[in-house]
Amino acid sequence: MRHLLPCLLLLLATPVGALTLDFGDPAAQTTTSSEGGTSIRLPDGAWTAGATPARALDGLVEQTAWRIDTRQTTLQILTHLQAQLEAEGWHPAFACETATCGGFDFRYALPLITEPDMHVDLGDFRYLLLDQQDEALALVVSRARAAAFVQLIRVRPESATPRRDIAAPTPVPAATPTGDFARQIETAGSLVLADLVFASGAGTLAPGDYPTLRALADYMDQRPEARVALVGHTDASGGLAANIALSRARAQSVRKALTALGISGDRIEAEGVGYLAPRSTNLTPEGRTQNRRVEVMLTSTQLVAAP
Repeated sequence: MRHLLPCLLLLLATPVGALTLDFGDPAAQTTTSSEGGTSIRLPDGAWTAGATPARALDGLVEQTAWRIDTRQTTLQILTHLQAQLEAEGWHPAFACETATCGGFDFRYALPLITEPDMHVDLGDFRYLLLDQQDEALALVVSRARAAAFVQLIRVRPESATPRRDIAAPTPVPAATPTGDFARQIETAGSLVLADLVFASGAGTLAPGDYPTLRALADYMDQRPEARVALVGHTDASGGLAANIALSRARAQSVRKALTALGISGDRIEAEGVGYLAPRSTNLTPEGRTQNRRVEVMLTSTQLVAAP
């Protein structure tokens, strides 16, 4: 069956007609969304001097992610997609790979769809920003052990023609389930809020629109009896007392952001444990990056499903 499905096609309405992307291997869409009247920041330069330069864009924001069953490298995938986009009139504005992008600092400046719908390996990802007239298009490509992941972000004026998505005639079943915040947190008990951005050594959440926080706020709106704890974590660099203080400050900053989204503060605890609960080794840069995080833990013992 697989040889009959060499690719998944994506059709987008554009000023010059339909844009078709061919991934070259079997692929499954994991999630898609479209939101008008919103803002997003797309990096247009590498992380440097403690910041990632980015364009602030307003309009219709469309985001889609795919999982590709492939042995292609991230370079091969991105090169293949870039050639197709350039043929359709898109012009590259900025491109980088893991090291030249700025590593984990750049990755955490990306407006990424969360796991499991979009996976980004901190040791192997690539980013491409393109322009066409008054539109912008960004691609993020990364790999897991047995598959690759692609996220497409398109921003265009509100007056643009609505997008028309046409699935492949016989789509390949997704290898991972479509993301559902309620299912994930109620099954696992906790989730890493992976898209949060903090300045190096600072406890304040950087300004921005964070999909994980919106998802958490939506979940708590739908589950008014739900209570959560935000737990900050650090790597093992520095002393324990300083790291506990930093991790607590970051958790409290996330709590403040949630209350700004309308969630009552008495439903949210915020604590920090420093480096006492690692989820990876502190002996490598990649491991330390994974250990620096804020997790949300469901503390309710009984929940009533929303109608």
